[in-house]
Amino acid sequence: LQKVKNDLEMVLLTVRSKNKKLEEDLKREQQWCEEQEEMLDTLNKTEEEIKTQPSTKRGLDELKNKIMKLKTYRKELLSALGEFLDEHFPLPEKDENTKNKNSSAEPAVELITMQEILEMLINKLMTTPHEPYITINESFWPPYIELLLRCGMVLRHPEDAKRLRLEAFHK
Repeated sequence: LQKVKNDLEMVLLTVRSKNKKLEEDLKREQQWCEEQEEMLDTLNKTEEEIKTQPSTKRGLDELKNKIMKLKTYRKELLSALGEFLDEHFPLPEKDENTKNKNSSAEPAVELITMQEILEMLINKLMTTPHEPYITINESFWPPYIELLLRCGMVLRHPEDAKRLRLEAFHK
């Protein structure tokens, strides 16, 4: 009986140690399973994000289309402005200048159109907003400059009357 008791105690100890080992293995397996589930969740979230990206691509395509429409609209506006300026603000004819001044020694200066003046002013304001002034010379027809000044579209430089800038209407 004693021997059976000792054998059973040994078996009991062996079973307990196996149980402990199995419990530890179970805990490790459960931990590994939890890590795998977290990884799966992360992968699922990433997959959902990837699935939603085509909608952002669609949104990007829509923005590109809007930008293209705005560019074409801008071109149309600029062309309409050019047509308006050509029709209503033509350059003076050379014959009129000669009759008014009665001078044959007139310098042959090519005058700049109103459209070119406005383009120069706009481009200067957009490219160098910190220094938006352009310098006027003989090629700028004085009545155009006077008209722009009186309408409040351009301002003179406070120190140099030969420099103009477009009034910053966007501010």
